[in-house]
Amino acid sequence: MKNTLVIDLEAEKQEILKRYRALLRACKPTMQKGDKKEIRKAFDMALESHKDMRRKSGEPYIYHPIAVAQIAAEEIGLGTTSIVCALLHDVVEDTDITLEDIEREFGKKTARIIDGLTKIAGVFDYNSSLQAENFRKMLLTLADDVRVILIKLADRLHNMRTMDFMPRHKQLKIASETIYLYAPLAHRLGLYAIKSELEDLSMKYLEPDTYKFIATKLNEKKAERTLFVKRFVEPINEILAEQGLLADIYGRPKSIHSIWNKMKKKNIPFEEVYDLFAVRIILDSSPENEKADCWKAYSIVTDLYRPNPDRLRDWVSSPKGNGYESLHTTVMGPKGQWVEVQIRTQRMNEIAEKGFAAHWKYKESTNDNGLDQWIMKVREMLSNPEANALDFLDDFKMNLFSDEIFIFTPKGALIQLPLGATALDFAFEIHTDVGAKCIGAKVNHKLVPLSYKLQNGDQVEIITSGKQTPKEDWLNIVVTAKAKSKIKSSLKEEKRKIAEEGKETLERKLKSLKITYNTDNLNKISYFFKLASTQELFIAVAQGKIELKDLKEYVASEKEIENRGAERTDGQQIEALLNKVKGPESYILLIGEDLQKIDYALAACCNPIPGDDVFGFVTVSEGIKIHRTNCPNAAQLMANYGYRIVKAKWNKQQELTFLTGLHIIGIDDVGLINNITKVISNDFKVNMRSITVDTDNGIFDGSIKIFVNDKEHLDNLIKNLLEVKGVTGVTRFDA
Repeated sequence: MKNTLVIDLEAEKQEILKRYRALLRACKPTMQKGDKKEIRKAFDMALESHKDMRRKSGEPYIYHPIAVAQIAAEEIGLGTTSIVCALLHDVVEDTDITLEDIEREFGKKTARIIDGLTKIAGVFDYNSSLQAENFRKMLLTLADDVRVILIKLADRLHNMRTMDFMPRHKQLKIASETIYLYAPLAHRLGLYAIKSELEDLSMKYLEPDTYKFIATKLNEKKAERTLFVKRFVEPINEILAEQGLLADIYGRPKSIHSIWNKMKKKNIPFEEVYDLFAVRIILDSSPENEKADCWKAYSIVTDLYRPNPDRLRDWVSSPKGNGYESLHTTVMGPKGQWVEVQIRTQRMNEIAEKGFAAHWKYKESTNDNGLDQWIMKVREMLSNPEANALDFLDDFKMNLFSDEIFIFTPKGALIQLPLGATALDFAFEIHTDVGAKCIGAKVNHKLVPLSYKLQNGDQVEIITSGKQTPKEDWLNIVVTAKAKSKIKSSLKEEKRKIAEEGKETLERKLKSLKITYNTDNLNKISYFFKLASTQELFIAVAQGKIELKDLKEYVASEKEIENRGAERTDGQQIEALLNKVKGPESYILLIGEDLQKIDYALAACCNPIPGDDVFGFVTVSEGIKIHRTNCPNAAQLMANYGYRIVKAKWNKQQELTFLTGLHIIGIDDVGLINNITKVISNDFKVNMRSITVDTDNGIFDGSIKIFVNDKEHLDNLIKNLLEVKGVTGVTRFDA
């Protein structure tokens, strides 16, 4: 036995060296004199400090940092400093090596980046989320070094690629976090290839059945697609060559996640998703001819195939905020199906694939860089220290906007805002003072309210008034983080002023009642008036909601408490509370790590029924709520509050019934409703709660709410409904 272990270790040593050499090859393009030595030093340090650690799969831990460094070099195109940081990204967190050691060996910059990559240690306020705080810390470092995020993305990508050996609840948590934060972040930094892979991998764990289904379907049609692309591309190639344009053309399947999104958004089956792939034309152009060549290629494609006039996207004239440049059009292919065609040059393609890192390479040529503006925005958001980490996270998520709109000022300057931004957002975008004093706006010379949602290309003029101050309900109008944080801080300032006045008034009143003005008494008074804080108390006094007579009531009640006897015994109280919590015995959902019986409620956002994959979420005031793992809110809950998630699974005991809804579409035919209701009531002893039906020009569209026992019961019912003549589709919705 002993021998095999030695051989094993020997083989592992060889494998580690092999991987290290592959990493060096990947770094070659960016390497300068002396870099190899630095990388070797980092590799040795990582190897030594992780030497006794293994991953969940049983492999040596060092495989992970090497892989992360490899992704950073190959797929993101980062240089030596980043490679060193990637190799060392876990040592401070998992081993005895400190940041000081790293600074001594590799310098300040490297230590700073690794600090940004290290999770926050120590005790936390559990109302906020550890995950959100870690994320915020990482972003703080982003403000001065974007490499932190890029290495973090490489780290996350490798973890997602090797997540098979993790326990299921960990997989769900990590995948939720990825889809909620890291994929949008990769998108924002222009790393499209990594974004798609992160989305697909998250889906593989969060929606395994759908993922497998789409993957299989895509595979079945692979040969057919290849042939189609070949035929589609041939004539384009010929004409491009005649015109002297050099180009690479290839078909690229859409990612599984984006196909699934389309199916959900348009509520259509896989077969009806028409653009399963895109054809990409990559031109070899010199910088000064890029635009002209792209449009030349566009006119060649649209001469051959008829374009869909609504589907032209021109990011060549005005690139996206993350620097993405490309021309997209959708044309009608030879066999009557729509094909998306993307036209770009090699430089544009490199920026689209490698995003940020490629930007540095071409930095000289572009003057106004959307990414720099975005990082400025992140800095601005981070400079507002008040925000709690979760609010910050949601604001930040909003500002990872994938879609921007371009708005013009009255003088014709261009301002980028997220889709859904309002006139008030625009005002704050121009200047904080303009936002705070804004009373209305003119959009394309027409007067509109503050809440007016701007459209791409609007020209906006802001109307201000010296008397205006920010209002509480403005927070519901704006979407940009900048506007939100400015409104919040000016409301706080306003509150602080009112509280100051109230404080003085209260001090005078308490003096007249001979009550000592101290923290203890202030807390008691706040509690008596059911106010959340002493600040609220001061404000209530300032606004006249609490007057002298109310304070006298407080004095009276305090006296009464002093005179009353001791409270009822704790034992009796606890018993009463327990009985109240227990509820009827029939509600049983096995829940928690050791799956004991606990009181719970089903979440209204996704109406789980037995048989669904579910998890429990410990709410602040309503006990445990049960959600489906594919609930629209699940990703956010798991990503932000991992520590409040409990495992849950159904216990087959009683025949309970649960309300769920079915959406039925079909061809309207005599007796169709009769046949549907027959299936439901005869075959299945199912109770219907409501049915609404609409027929429009021979198309039947109905929604039925029914009570079923569990998921298997529901699936059977759907199968039988699909067999009714005329019914073309049955989908479940949350009743």
